[in-house]
Parts: sequence; C-alpha cells; structure tokens
Amino acid sequence: MPTIDLTGKVAVVTGSGRGLGLAYAHALAAHGASVVVNDVDEAVAAAAAKYLTDAGGTAVAEVVPVGTTEAADRLVGRAVEEFGRLDALVTNAGILRDRVLWKMTDDDFDTVLGTHLKGTFTCARAAAVRMREQGEGGSLILIGSPAGQRGNFGQTNYAAAKAGIAAMARTWSMELARAGITVNAVIPVAATAMTETIPAFAPYIAAMKNGEPLPDFLRKGEGFGTPEDCAALIPFLVSDAARAITGQAIGIGGDRVALWSHPQEVRVAYADGGWTPDTLADAWHTSVGAAPETVGIPAPRVPEA
Repeated sequence: MPTIDLTGKVAVVTGSGRGLGLAYAHALAAHGASVVVNDVDEAVAAAAAKYLTDAGGTAVAEVVPVGTTEAADRLVGRAVEEFGRLDALVTNAGILRDRVLWKMTDDDFDTVLGTHLKGTFTCARAAAVRMREQGEGGSLILIGSPAGQRGNFGQTNYAAAKAGIAAMARTWSMELARAGITVNAVIPVAATAMTETIPAFAPYIAAMKNGEPLPDFLRKGEGFGTPEDCAALIPFLVSDAARAITGQAIGIGGDRVALWSHPQEVRVAYADGGWTPDTLADAWHTSVGAAPETVGIPAPRVPEA
C-alpha cells in the first residue's frame, strides 16, 4: 500500500489547540506537513505547537479568534511567512451556545454562526485566494457535524452553521474545480468534551480514559471512537491520492467511514393542472407524505446488559 507523504505541504488548522483540531494537526504533521495551529488561548496554542514539534513535526502557533477577515488573513499570512506557501486549510474552530429556540438569544445565535459559518467562509476565502495565486491546487477541508446533516435538539445555531458548511463545500467544489482545489466536508463522531455529556456514551468514555478500549457496538455500530480515529481522514484528503475527491460530505468515527448523501427529492406526486390545498390534503398521506423523513441524530443503540 502507498504511504501518504505530505512533505513540502503546508496546512492551517483552525481551532487546533486541543480535541479534534489538535488530532487533525498532529496527523498532518506526522505525515510530513508543516502546520499552523490556532487557538484563542496563547498557552494552549503554544502547547499544541510544542506537542507537534516534540513529536518530530514542524509547527507554529497563531493566536487569533476565527471569524473575521483580519483573522483569516493572519492565519494564511502566517503560513506563507513561515513556510512560503499554503496547500491545505482545515476549518475546525467552533464554540457552542446550546439553548432551545425560545430561549436562544441573538448573541447565542450570532456568536456561534460568527465562528463556525463566517469563520469557515473568511478562512476559506483567504486560503482560496492564496492557492489560486500559487496555481498548484490545494485542499479545503470543512469540518461539519451530524447535527448539520440531521438537526439536533437545542442546537439551532450550531446545526444551522454546520448545515451551511456542508452547502458551502458543495458550492465551492464547483467554483474552485478549475483551480485544482478540492473542497470536502468532514462529519466526525468522536469522544470529546461535548459527546461525553451524552448519557449513553459517558460510562464508555470514562472507561476509555482509564485505558479500556471502546466496545465494537460503539466503534462499528455507532461509528464512535477517538479524535485520532477521525484524524486519519485529513492527511488522506490533503494527499495526491484524493485529488479526484471533491464536493463530498464524508463521515468518520471509530472503525467506520461513510459517505453522506446530498439532500435530494425522495418521492414525488403529480396533479394535472397543479395542486390546490384540498388536493394536497387528500393526497399527502398516500403519496409523498406516506413515509415522512426522520429528524435528529439517532439515539445510540446500547446493547442490553
């Protein structure tokens, strides 16, 4: 099997001070890429860069909150200043402000979309400009979520941002194709500070922290594992082996990798001359509405004790 070698490539990973972002940055560095790590906390960012360099990689830290054009320009500029180019961007930075609709404030909504959605946009735009100037292609990897694919209770802002990110990946894959820049969304599922609050997962994550392996029903059945499991996808998508992969939403977690479908019509019905409210009411439950689509992230299927 070929070995993925990213020697000479340069990547920016936003929100990479800890968790999934740090795992993405480490995987890229371990395969030879030079990495700009990013966090809002200077000590965390510095520790992340040191972790990568101590492991034999090449990395620098850029401390800036993602969201604005200025922040995006700083991240891309740092990559060029330190390493002379930019080949890949991983947009991982994000925050949570979970509340049900009637309790969500404007600030809850705007803050989450500002980091996740606008931050992805501004960073991708700055990266695309640089990559097009270089004329050698590149990779944009946008981190999504199952919440953006299916919705999730209490996450109006987060689900909307992640759904928008998947839509931007599809759009940009078309716009950047001639420049040889691939754009894909990654949908990770892993043991993180957020998922360990899910009651069904909590005892298994606690056991994992004590050195016990996650059971197969999680790693295979739920596609749930460690951040490092998810990180395996990132160097692959940056490599030459993935040059033909673009516009996709790819799920990964535990032992499972999956391709998410794009939204599409699943059933249709017709009425000569068009529909009226009455004919829709008569036909709905026996035609297009006979089997409604489900919503929400499916509950984990935990085996009986």
